[in-house]
Amino acid sequence: MTEMDPRLIVALVAIVVAMLLGLARAMLGPTVFDRILAMNMFGTKTVLLIAVLGFTTGRPDFLDLALVYALINFIGAVAVLKFVRYGNLAHAEVELESREEDSG
Repeated sequence: MTEMDPRLIVALVAIVVAMLLGLARAMLGPTVFDRILAMNMFGTKTVLLIAVLGFTTGRPDFLDLALVYALINFIGAVAVLKFVRYGNLAHAEVELESREEDSG
């Protein structure tokens, strides 16, 4: 078994520290948008961690997993933000149009 490059170990530790800071921000808030942004950042750092681990272990198929996780992270963040904004995921456009008609 070959030894890992110390620079890669430092990179992995830095990523994990950033992930822990993101979790702390997600727990502390203060607003729901701060929490959503922190969880999105945590997901992004997870993608980076998977990619670096794939590079260090010589397994390029980890990059495919990282890309799939990045897409799921993005779609999940958009869905949660839409739910927080409109209260549901289905009829946001209809409610928005009815609000514009009421105000105009």
